[in-house]
Amino acid sequence: MQEFFAEEEKRLDLLLADFFHISRAQAQKMIQTQEVFIDGTLAKKSGQLVKKGAKVQTKPYEEPVMDVKKENIPLDIVYEDDEVVVINKPKKMVVHPAPGNYEGTLVNALLYHFQNLSDVNGSTRPGIVHRIDADTTGLLMIAKNNKAHEFLAKELEEKKTKRKYIALVHGVISPDTGTIDAPIGRDPKDRKKMAVVENGKNAITHFKVLERYKRATLIELVLETGRTHQIRVHMQYIGHPVVNDPVYSTHKVLDDSGQCLHAKELGFHHPKTKEEMHFTCDLPESFIKILNLYKNE
Repeated sequence: MQEFFAEEEKRLDLLLADFFHISRAQAQKMIQTQEVFIDGTLAKKSGQLVKKGAKVQTKPYEEPVMDVKKENIPLDIVYEDDEVVVINKPKKMVVHPAPGNYEGTLVNALLYHFQNLSDVNGSTRPGIVHRIDADTTGLLMIAKNNKAHEFLAKELEEKKTKRKYIALVHGVISPDTGTIDAPIGRDPKDRKKMAVVENGKNAITHFKVLERYKRATLIELVLETGRTHQIRVHMQYIGHPVVNDPVYSTHKVLDDSGQCLHAKELGFHHPKTKEEMHFTCDLPESFIKILNLYKNE
């Protein structure tokens, strides 16, 4: 059984949806098909109000069993050995299959290119230790076996993994460095989005200015936590949304290449040798194209 404590008073289905990062409909199905307990009492209704601090216990959410196809999609493999793979993910590639995206994902490509992948996260997420948004480019680590997966996941949890992002944001940021410490949860006005909310999960983002332009700033970011859409939400929150972000920015979208956000650096200890591994990758052409527009103003 998996357990957590309600951080605010909320309907049970909404609590499960937020905790497992699933839809409300999926959460309601969990309540109907498996045992969910609130402070030791079996829950029967999705709309049951759960008080702040109550203990929720349930089996982990399991993705519906589906036949994920192998697809011969080219991959930019930065590093590979018997334990781990590092991929430079391109724009427009969803990491794993989900309703509406059963083909063309990174997982479809991984199944074609690699015979062995971890299955800790089920049949729809083989090898996937962490994720980045579909329109965020850059480095991801993939586990080839369960032991490697558990080691890498623990490093992430203990904040030993080093991840640096590069972003182009609207406006000119004055301080050279800064930290955004603001909790993130589901946007109460639009549950498809995340937002800074009073009772959200702890979220901390550190940034450093690399270059300033007339109407934008190039920054480096380090995540202390890994909340969904964290960088995009935090930069919107301080009034500097990521350039070309169609969801969290009200500025004009320049093209369909997605937000100017790139996972540039990735560091972790090797699951077997415990050696420190460090990787970097260049900005994609789509990012550079937009960056040059602001540079040349």
